[in-house]
Amino acid sequence: MTRRMRARLNGLGLRWKIAALLASGCALVALAIGGLIHHARYEQVSDQARADATAELVRVRKVYVATGSVDHEDSAAAVDSPALPSPLRKAALQRRRTTYLELDARHPAVWAARPIGEKSVLSVKLPLDEVRNELRDLDRQLIAWGTVVVALAALGGGALASRVSRDLRTAAATARKISGGDLDARINHPRPPRTKDEVAELACAVDTMATTLQQRLEAEQRFTADVAHELRTPLTGLQTAAELLPPGRPTELVRNRVAALRTLTEDLLEVARLDARIEQPDLELHPLGKLVEGIIQRAGYKAEFTGGTDALVRTDARRLERILANLIVNARRHGSAPVEILVSGASVTVRDHGPGFPGHVLDEGPQRFLTGAKERGQGTGLGLTIALGQAEVIGARVELSNADDGGATATVVLPEG
Repeated sequence: MTRRMRARLNGLGLRWKIAALLASGCALVALAIGGLIHHARYEQVSDQARADATAELVRVRKVYVATGSVDHEDSAAAVDSPALPSPLRKAALQRRRTTYLELDARHPAVWAARPIGEKSVLSVKLPLDEVRNELRDLDRQLIAWGTVVVALAALGGGALASRVSRDLRTAAATARKISGGDLDARINHPRPPRTKDEVAELACAVDTMATTLQQRLEAEQRFTADVAHELRTPLTGLQTAAELLPPGRPTELVRNRVAALRTLTEDLLEVARLDARIEQPDLELHPLGKLVEGIIQRAGYKAEFTGGTDALVRTDARRLERILANLIVNARRHGSAPVEILVSGASVTVRDHGPGFPGHVLDEGPQRFLTGAKERGQGTGLGLTIALGQAEVIGARVELSNADDGGATATVVLPEG
């Protein structure tokens, strides 16, 4: 039972937990105060009833001493009453004047008795129906007011917890936006002066963390862009010098390495522009099948093309060519032939027949300078990164998966015209 209750409590939100905690605390306090009030009132009316019974017994005894009998019209007084409680009779015969309270009986009453002669007992009985009704009314009022207090405490706790929960949800939503790439997201919660508001401190800490993270990322992006830009000039000179070398195998190796280095530099500059979100697409309507077929023909890629669709898409032809080029190069470099290109509706699928994408790429997406599985060859990891970045610019998305019969599959889904 305890585990089940604990599981239910863990399933509740912070707002309900705080409201339940405050309501439970107030209920315990109300129960304790109500019990104390009831007990104090019970003792008060009991003492008053015993005093009244004793005073009545004194009056009846005076009448009995003066007349030798009790007033039988007064049924509360009697000598050797058969209804006299045995503990009270025993105490009276022992020459002790005492009282006996029957407040919880069906007909509540208080008894007072004293000895008369050697074996007789004079007793007085006073009814306490009104006293019991008064105690019941008091208990009902205590329960009613206790319920009101608990309800108000629950409402107040719920209102207070709602504010705290709302601030925490805002902080969580902002953190998710930041992790999703929105580095400008902020909570903007004002920090209260000279108070210890933990939620406000958390909000300020998240905003500070986001600002620091944004500054560091922007600094890294600027550094990458500056390095790539500074490399362009010497690389251009190096490429020109390599063209002047005499023909031969060493010259061919130098030219290949210079071309690879120049391509890497251009990729770094493109990644820096994508990170800065300054790219603006030139969107136009194009028939997708003819557009993809033209891209393949101009690039001269060896791939099996399957078209058969005239769906119109709104896209940037130059950026789409860049996306498909990177996907096809990635398939040829890291996969195995044949490379298949399929146009279906508003999507383009590029598939190879190699070992497929590694698990971390499917789960987390491509990462820069992380080539993935060894069996997929070597590389910088920038091709897929650029493809996904350019797709975001033109409003498309790239879905990566592995085919059931082997091979990596990349699908570009474009917005329809």
